[in-house]
Amino acid sequence: MCRQRVAVTGLGIVSAVGCSPAAVWAAIEREASGLGALSLFPSQRCGHIPVAEVRGEPADRSGLRSGSRTDHLAACAARDAFAQAALEALPEALRRQVGVVLGTTTGGILDSEAFLERLLAQGELAPELLRHHPPASPAEAVAGALDLVGFRATVSTACASGATAIAVACDALAAGEADAVLAGGADSLSRLTVNGFGSLLNVAADGCRPFDAGRTGLSLGEGAAVLALETEQHARERGAPILAWILGCGSSCDAYHATAPRPDGSGAAAAMRAALAVAQLEPQAVDYVNAHGTGTRDNDLAEGLALRAVFGDRVPAVSSTKRFFGHTLAAAGAIEAVVCILALEHQRVPANLGLRQADPEIGIHPVPHTCDAQVRVALSNSLGFGGSNGSIVLARAS
Repeated sequence: MCRQRVAVTGLGIVSAVGCSPAAVWAAIEREASGLGALSLFPSQRCGHIPVAEVRGEPADRSGLRSGSRTDHLAACAARDAFAQAALEALPEALRRQVGVVLGTTTGGILDSEAFLERLLAQGELAPELLRHHPPASPAEAVAGALDLVGFRATVSTACASGATAIAVACDALAAGEADAVLAGGADSLSRLTVNGFGSLLNVAADGCRPFDAGRTGLSLGEGAAVLALETEQHARERGAPILAWILGCGSSCDAYHATAPRPDGSGAAAAMRAALAVAQLEPQAVDYVNAHGTGTRDNDLAEGLALRAVFGDRVPAVSSTKRFFGHTLAAAGAIEAVVCILALEHQRVPANLGLRQADPEIGIHPVPHTCDAQVRVALSNSLGFGGSNGSIVLARAS
């Protein structure tokens, strides 16, 4: 995957801690978590558990006339990335070569739940609420909103969807299927995810604490992030500002269990090694790893073993940013890629928020507070249900 470096020329992000790269970085500097009370819908089972909910109404600024909450989140992020990259200035013929690749896990299921609720409570059919149920809806919404008719794809590889979407976009650029691609992921909170993860007994009542010895589970969130990606030649020919480079992407599939990672971390390690091989870099070239780090017992232990397998006793600076954003499912890989790009820009490593005492069994020492660091190359990990793993190698633009 991704066998030539790809230019990142635009960023868009919508999250519980901010709806622009600047706002997100300010929250990281303040070490301000986005976790709070659930207000989107009632949940008798899990309503007391903190989530990272996007405040305000994304539909107010998405520009869409209709759509699910996920569609609106995706459109907000895509518009910002599209604008920063100045892709709207392209002639109509060249705009046809701009693609869209988005990851999602539940699509418009929040609307589908409203359909079922109305049916059960009132016996009323409201088929318009099912219009945006399909996973392809966010990508279709973004393409329609921006009048893009080029390469288009939807990715659903569980919590690795956003990272995989970026990898698919890089492959499309390398294959000449597009000159530029809007790539990322989006997911809204829903009853299915909030109550579903609650039934698995792996959500934290006091908020997630990745890699901590006393961690008790994950925290769910929602949001979207979209990166404007271009071939180097296309970006340079039009004089686009290059924010960062994607040097390589790697993926693997554990095929071990529907919800649990392979305990020895070999699947995650394979994805990291594949990304580094494509980037033609040795592990010691990596200065920062944004870990998947959900705060669950099994995931964090497996990822720690994977990091040690890849980096040996020289594991670089590591942090999980899940307590800032919650686990945003399909959006996680794209949101965390944006975080890596901001770390490269600011030469700072984000805090592993919520850490009290690093788990000695994991054997790594996450960064407890946001701090200065020389960050030239960053690695972003995304590990999903079903054993889907994705890693992205990013490098500073200058």
